[in-house]
Formats: sequence, structure tokens, C-alpha cells
Amino acid sequence: MSETSSQKKPGKSPGLLRSSLVVGVMTMLSRVLGLVRDVVIAGYFGSTASADAFFVAFKIPNFLRRLFAEGAFSQAFVPVLSEYRTKRPFDEVRGLVSRVSGTLAGTLIMVTVLCMLGSPILIKVFAPGFHNDPAKLALAGDMLRITFPYLLLISLTGLAGAVLNSYNRFAVPAFTPVLLNLSLIGSTLFLTPWFSEPVVALAWGVVVAGISQLLLQLPFLQKMRLLPMPRWDHQHEGVRRIMKLMVPALFGVSVSQINLLLDTVLASFLQTGSVSWLYYSDRLSELPLGVFGIAIATVILPSLSRKHASASAGQFSQTIDWAIRLILLIGVPAGVALFILAEPLIATLFHYGEMQDRDVLMAAMSLKAYSLGLVAFMLIKILAPGYFARQDTKTPVSIAIKAMVANMVFNLALVFPLQHAGLALATTLSAFMNAGMLYLGLKRTGVYVPGKGWAKYAVQILLANGAMAAVLLWLKGDVSVWLAASLMERVIDTGVLVGSGIAVYAGMLLISGVRPRHFRH
Repeated sequence: MSETSSQKKPGKSPGLLRSSLVVGVMTMLSRVLGLVRDVVIAGYFGSTASADAFFVAFKIPNFLRRLFAEGAFSQAFVPVLSEYRTKRPFDEVRGLVSRVSGTLAGTLIMVTVLCMLGSPILIKVFAPGFHNDPAKLALAGDMLRITFPYLLLISLTGLAGAVLNSYNRFAVPAFTPVLLNLSLIGSTLFLTPWFSEPVVALAWGVVVAGISQLLLQLPFLQKMRLLPMPRWDHQHEGVRRIMKLMVPALFGVSVSQINLLLDTVLASFLQTGSVSWLYYSDRLSELPLGVFGIAIATVILPSLSRKHASASAGQFSQTIDWAIRLILLIGVPAGVALFILAEPLIATLFHYGEMQDRDVLMAAMSLKAYSLGLVAFMLIKILAPGYFARQDTKTPVSIAIKAMVANMVFNLALVFPLQHAGLALATTLSAFMNAGMLYLGLKRTGVYVPGKGWAKYAVQILLANGAMAAVLLWLKGDVSVWLAASLMERVIDTGVLVGSGIAVYAGMLLISGVRPRHFRH
């Protein structure tokens, strides 16, 4: 069999539901280890000047990875790769991967060298407050020179992961972030004694993580005969298309970062603790979004890209329909549970040390506001690929800009009466606007046609969530009991609440006729 023909018949691919579960489990593992990492680093370094210096030195390359490793690059690269895979011989696919990797690596080597040379300037830009502490400024600059090559390594890892995802190999790219957490934990526990400035061990841990993450992917690319032979060729047709698609996607990434920055600026003018309350509540709302929303989005982008390339409009629409149904199945109960259990969850996870009763209540207010928008946050993640897969990066970015402007209007309108919770509610309202415009755009153009049975499905979801909400409200008890309870009591009671909620929700779905086979795509 020729390479071309083998390319066209890749064999049976795993179902979208199974692939989403794989990515979700790996993401959950990474999030849990990330929490352990934070606890270990906090135990060794606390909130010292050296810890501040490391976090800034790691933040800068980590910020840029959103441009080069994931986000903008992935959104532009995966649809073009999927089109090559569907329509062109295997040799051309391999040539595209080699030229993209060579052009990306060449660009990033230049960026890395320049940023390492100018590390003191970058530190002053990202952390202007360090200017008044020469020792902290110098330490951060030294560590930035160590950590910055991570940008090159993780970007090439992102490229490899995008290739694997396009060929339905989701497990390895989803597991890869775990290595960063393991590396930082290991560096903290075992390498710190070897350095006169112990925190420098963390900087080297970042480099080790980048190397190990890239090396993990290479054998799998070799097995697929897609291990790239990097070659600089920015004039290559595929490379030029990817670069063109990346431009609006870069604006989209920038918009989200500007939004976060403006929220933080407004919160800094509010009462002391507002930034922290928003941080704690955001961390909780991000958990279901990261584990489920991003997992499903990761899986459907290459699938949608292949269906678009093969002109399978009906299957394209069915995939979006499947994703929306699954998001509602998971996102609605997650949002309802976060709203009802805001105080118990905040108390269980964070109510110790310096966090007072009032902090729990205030953080719960913003968590409730975020929970109202959880479904919208998730829908954005799976509706936007409906545009990216068709190599339309301009429309979702235009919508995101409109949502950002609306978010700032909502911020100014709600921040005075509701304080920090107003900022969270503004984010929720703008997310619904974003999701609604994405949905209407796909529906208006005929890209998405809702499938049969939506009325019945909506009733089933409503009944199951109503039953779950009633049980949670009945078992929750008074907030004062949670604030006075010991940590172990709170953990046990939270486990009972979560377990009961899941059991009632799943039971009601089964009684109403929902079955797992309905979601096997």
C-alpha cells in the first residue's frame, strides 16, 4: 500500500466521547498535581522576595506560550494540517510539518536570544515594582535567562501535540502538562540544597520540564512517520496560510488578556481582599471548565477540521450538536452546584490560616456570579472551533472584541453596587453575549442545524437539575455550621454533598430516558 493510500485510510478512530474522557482525566490529574505543586512551593518559599522573583521569571515565557504554543498557533495550524491530511499525499503532510517546525523554531530561537539578552528590561516591564529592590530585580533577571528557553521547548511541544491531536492521539498531549508539575515538585524537594539561592532550582526545573515534555512526544511522531526534519521556509504555501490565520487569532488571545488585566485593575481599587476573592472563586469555576469544556474543545477541533476539508457539512453540524448537548449535560449541573455550594466549597478548600470567615463569604459571592456563566464559558470553547475549523479566525475575534467592550460597560455599571461580585457578574454577562453571537453566527449561515429531540432533551436536563438542586439545598445546612466545622468535618460533608448531588442527577437522567449511548458520536 502506498503512503498516499495509507494516509487516506487511517483506520478506525476513537469516539469523541471516549477521547474527551481521556483528555478530561489527564487534565484533572494535571490540575490536582498543580495544586500539590503550589502547596509544596508555598511550603518551601512562602511569599518571600525570591518566590516573587521566580513567579515573574516563569510568568513571562508562560505568557508568550499562549501565542506560540497553544491558542493562536493551534487554532491556525490544526485546520490547515487537517486539510493537508484529507486532500493531499502523505509526503506533503510530512513536508508541511517539517517546514512549520523549522520556521517556528527559527523564529523562537531569535526571540529567545533577544529576550535572554534583554531580561532586565523585560522584568521591569512585567514587574515595575521590582525597580525599588535591586536584589530581587537581579535575581528575577538571572532566572528569566534560565527559564526563557522553555518558550522554545513548550512551543515545539505544542506543535507536536497538535499533530498528535489531529491524528486522534489525544492521551500523550493531554498527559504532557503533568511533567511540568512533577518537575517543579521534584526540583523543590531535591535540587534546592544544591544551590546557594535555593529558588534557582525551580528555574532549572522549568527547563527540565520543557525538555522532558518535548522528548515525550517525539517517539509517537516517529511511529506515525511524522517526526519533523525542521526546515526554514516561510514562503511555503501552508506556512503562509498558517501565519495569515494566526494574525486575527493573536488579537483574540490579546483581547482575553486585556480583559483580565482590566478586571484586575478595577479590583485593585476596591476594598482590600477583592483581588484574592476573585482569584479563589475563579480557580473553582475554572476546574469544570478546564476538565470538561477545554477537553471537548481539544477533541472536536481536529474532527471538525477534517469534516470541513472533506466537505461533510452534515457531519460537521452533527459534531457541533453533539458537543453542545454534552456541554449542557455537564455544564448546567456544575454551574448549579457551584452556586448552591459556594460557601461550603470555599470553606473546605481555603478556610484555614489567614483566611477569615468574611473572606469565605465574600469569595462565595463572586463564585456564585461566575457559576451563572459557567455554561456560557464552556459553550464558547466548543462553538469557536466551528469557525476555526473552517479557517475563519476573523469572525470569532470580532465577536470577542465586541464582548470585551460590553464587559467593560458591564464592569462600570456593576462594580459600584456589587463591588468585586459585580466584576464577576460582568464577565458572566459578556460570556453569554459571546456565546450567543457565536451560536447565532453558525446557525444563521447554516453551518449548524440543531438535531432532533432538543425539546425533550431540555426537559430532561431541567428535571434532573431541579431534583439535584432540591437535594443540595436540603443537605447544605446553615453557612455558620460550615465556618465553625473542622477541616476534616468539612471534607467529609462536602464529599457527601457532591456524591449525593451526582447520584440524584444521574438517577433522574436515567429515569427520564437519557442513556450513555446517546452521546457516543
